Amino acid sequence: MSSHAKERGKEGDQEMERERNSKREREREREREGERERERERERERGRERERERERERERERERERESKKVRESKSEGERERERERESERERERKRERVRERGGERERERGRREREREREREREREGKR
Repeated sequence: MSSHAKERGKEGDQEMERERNSKREREREREREGERERERERERERGRERERERERERERERERERESKKVRESKSEGERERERERESERERERKRERVRERGGERERERGRREREREREREREREGKR
């Protein structure tokens, strides 16, 4: 085999090697692109899931609000009457408390006047001596 033929054979081998490398590189790039696309899809799915969760939470909140409203509306007349009675009892208790406080003030005032009269009598007795 002439050295010329060997040279051509070597060049051919190198060319085939470059093509195989190039093909492998394109294949890896397609795989990486596919992985990136799958990751973007997973991210979109997570976003949709978060949105569904927020919607479920809003629905639960609306349901609690409806329940609460139903309870308020469904209180029987008797329950409302008892509620008014408890409120007026609390109001009477507050009034009694204010009266007790004023009573204590009157008591202190009476004691102060009493001590003042006592001092006045003491001064009169001192004056008579």
